[in-house]
Amino acid sequence: MGVIDDELQDVSKLCERTIPGCRLISCVESLVRVEISRTNTKKIVVCIQFPPKYPQEILLIELKSRTLSEHLLEKLTSVCEQDLKKRVGKLQILHLLKFIRSFIDENPLSCCYDEISTIKQKVLDPKVEGDELRLKQKSSSLILKVCQGNYFLKTNVIVPEDYPEKAVILQDVDTNFPPMFQRFCIGQAKEIARKCVEPPLNKKKINEPFLPKPSVLPVLSFLGNLVKEMPKENCQLCKNMCLPLNPQEAETDENCDMHVERVYCGHLFHQHCLLTYMKTPPFQGGKQCPACGKRIYHDKWRLSEKLAEDRWAHQQARERELEEVVDFFNEL
Repeated sequence: MGVIDDELQDVSKLCERTIPGCRLISCVESLVRVEISRTNTKKIVVCIQFPPKYPQEILLIELKSRTLSEHLLEKLTSVCEQDLKKRVGKLQILHLLKFIRSFIDENPLSCCYDEISTIKQKVLDPKVEGDELRLKQKSSSLILKVCQGNYFLKTNVIVPEDYPEKAVILQDVDTNFPPMFQRFCIGQAKEIARKCVEPPLNKKKINEPFLPKPSVLPVLSFLGNLVKEMPKENCQLCKNMCLPLNPQEAETDENCDMHVERVYCGHLFHQHCLLTYMKTPPFQGGKQCPACGKRIYHDKWRLSEKLAEDRWAHQQARERELEEVVDFFNEL
C-alpha cells in the first residue's frame, strides 16, 4: 500500500472520531469530501484532491458553504494552503480538517463576515475620529462606536451561537444623546432585530414560509445612520436645529417647549412646534409631516381629526368673543 492508501484508511478511521462535527462524505483517491459543522450556519464542506507528487506537494482543496461568505472561504483557503506548506512531506488531510474546525470554533463571527465588511464600508466614516467597529471573537461580540459632531453612541452587540436564527442582543449602551433618543434608538433597534427572526403577526399577508434573516447589518446600520443624521436635523416647523452643538445643553425636561420630539416617520419637532402644528388646520385626513408627507403619529397627540378640528373651532370662537369684548370697551 502507498502513502495515499494509508492516509485514506487513517481518515476513514479517525476523521469522525477525533474531529467534532465532522462527517465523512467521500473517501477515495479521486476525491475526499468532508463536512465540518458547528451549527446550521457555521458549516463548511471540504473537497480534497491529491496532487501528482503528494505528499511533496500540498493538497488541492476547495471550501464550500451555503451559509458562509465566499470572500471568507477564499481567505480561509489561502490560510489553509499556507499552513499546509509547513506539512510538505507529511500526511496532511487530518491536520487540515482539524485546522478548519479550529478556525470555526475560534471565529464565531465568521457567520456575519459580509455584514461586518458592509458596516465598515457604508456605516462608519473613516474621516471621523472615534468611529470604530471592534470584533471580539472570544465573546462572539461586536463593539460599535459611531460619532457625529460632539454626539456619540457606543454599544456591545452580542452575536448568538445559532445566529442568524436568533437575533443580535444589544448590551452596555453608552451615549450622550437625550434620554428620549436613547429610549427610541434602543427600542427601535431591538424591534428591527426581532422582526428579522420572528414572523409577522398578520400571517394572512405571508405567501411564503418565514425564514429568519441576518440582523447584524439592519440593526447596526439603523444605529449608525441615526447617530449620523439626528444632530443635523432641523425642526420641521421652525426650521431651527433641534439638538444643540453641545450635548450637555440638550433639553431633557420632556414638558419643556424646546424638548425635541420624534414623530413616527422619523422627523423631529420642538415640542411647542409640534403641538402648534397639530392644533392648526387643515385637519382633514390627519396631520401630515411637512418633510415626507406621511401622517403624523405621536404619543402626545392622540386626538382624531374631527376632535382636533372641533377644538380649533372652539378656540377660534373664544378668541373672537374676547376680541369683541375688547372692541366694546374701547368704544365706550
